[in-house]
Amino acid sequence: MAENWRSHLITGGIARSPNRAMLRAVGFKDGDFDKPIVGVANGHSTMNPCNAGIQPLVDRALAALEAAGAKPQVFGVPTVTDGIGMGTEGMKYSLVSREVIADAIETSVNGQMMDGVLVCGGCDKNMPGGMIAMARMNIPGIYVYAGTIKPGKWKGQDLTIVSAFEAVGAFAAGNMSKEDYDGIERNACPSVGACGGMYTANTMSSSFEALGMSVLGSSQMASPDPEKADSAAASAQVLVNAIRNAIRPRDIITRKSIENAVALIMATGGSTNAVLHYLAIAHAAGVKWSIDDFERVRRKVPVLCDLKPSGRFVATDFHHAGGVPQVLKMLLEHDLLHGECLTITGKTIAQALASVPAEPRAGQEVIRPWDRPMYAQGHLAILKGNLAPEGCVAKITGLKSLHITGPARVFDSEKACMSAIMGRKIKPGDVIVIRYEGPKGGPGMQEMLAPTSALIGQGLGESVGLITDGRFSGGTWGMVVGHVAPEAYEGGPIALVKNGDSVTIDASKRLIQLNVSERELSARRKAWQQPKPRYTRGLLAKYMRLVSTASKGAVTD
Repeated sequence: MAENWRSHLITGGIARSPNRAMLRAVGFKDGDFDKPIVGVANGHSTMNPCNAGIQPLVDRALAALEAAGAKPQVFGVPTVTDGIGMGTEGMKYSLVSREVIADAIETSVNGQMMDGVLVCGGCDKNMPGGMIAMARMNIPGIYVYAGTIKPGKWKGQDLTIVSAFEAVGAFAAGNMSKEDYDGIERNACPSVGACGGMYTANTMSSSFEALGMSVLGSSQMASPDPEKADSAAASAQVLVNAIRNAIRPRDIITRKSIENAVALIMATGGSTNAVLHYLAIAHAAGVKWSIDDFERVRRKVPVLCDLKPSGRFVATDFHHAGGVPQVLKMLLEHDLLHGECLTITGKTIAQALASVPAEPRAGQEVIRPWDRPMYAQGHLAILKGNLAPEGCVAKITGLKSLHITGPARVFDSEKACMSAIMGRKIKPGDVIVIRYEGPKGGPGMQEMLAPTSALIGQGLGESVGLITDGRFSGGTWGMVVGHVAPEAYEGGPIALVKNGDSVTIDASKRLIQLNVSERELSARRKAWQQPKPRYTRGLLAKYMRLVSTASKGAVTD
């Protein structure tokens, strides 16, 4: 194992006395220098419900680490909340925060040469940021998810934050009363915890169970419930055992375990953002994994769960129905899970699932039996064509038709598009194109939850297509295609689309096509000029200079 504080402090003799003296000031005693020093990356923040419930979990983890014979040291990591930043300039920092979180954890852990790390986070980018850091550092680590929010209630209906976004469109279209509009806004978020459907936070946390880097059954618990804190303590004990047995992230994060995670994402109807994040996690772990691998997995894994945004149920319903372990066992029983993959507990995933029944229990409708899936194949399709030569991601669940050909309605920013939607200028059959919102062009790939939810609220979710080089929220559904690469700012074909051009989205053929002659496109390409960067200094300017294409995970190293 690489040099760490323990070896640094106990083998250095007199020369290390100043190091010991500083640690005594924060509570170390003589016997503590022989213990593994474990970093606890604390994502607690009072500025969002996703992270506001983390401190009690961290407190339980710290106590459990002490009891297990480790010496924990806590440090903070930043968070950006998508639901609050959505539709504003602040949203540009969301994906950027994934890299900042990874860098902050790496800096704290490696800068103090810790023996292991427990990462505790809640909002969307906390999970991939933490996992990227653990894969990079390759010291024993475990992820503790802060937990999901409990569903809100209004007139007998379960609510999530997406309900509030969709209400904006419905109210603007005259399809909702002021009473219901206000009632949804006031009741959508009743507790701490991350957004309650199979949106990005719950997608990534549940996939970490399949990956082997989180304790089974822990990812869909409600943040305020006592069992969530209990799982944080259990995770701490597991981590200390992993340190003693030298079980490291790259022993766990392999091509096969990533395939397990992606299979779980497909089976549960997870977020499009998982594509971007697993490309980045694989990159950090040195694992060969491409955008085409998602399509390979999609074709063989059915959607088994009826979960929001396109389904009926929320994350707490999923947990009570058997949750991630139940779905993983079903995948294992049908040869769609690599059971030999190691987990952070030291057991294989098959061993960890040994006591889970092969089929979901009767009397619940969240997890379908194997012979009655929601869809025969996965929902995250990788499309290619002359509009996206490197590929793009379409979420195809909940749609009656997987094909649309229509006139392009082109916007050079999300804000301009949103104004057109709220002004009732988008008609059935249109194909919206939002560009210059990619990794470099945005910068930061803003999520398009506001326009997609407004379309749903106006009843246009099935009849209007939307294409962007930006991203979508995990709460988005409809005829939407994101992560178009190359992006417009780099001169990708999406930069060449003009208003009125015929555009085809055909998910069944995995095709995205600009129906314009190559001669015309060549002429447009010669006339195109790269716009001036939107930022020239600070974090966003630095990100623009470093970030890769979305088809490689929008990584910065």
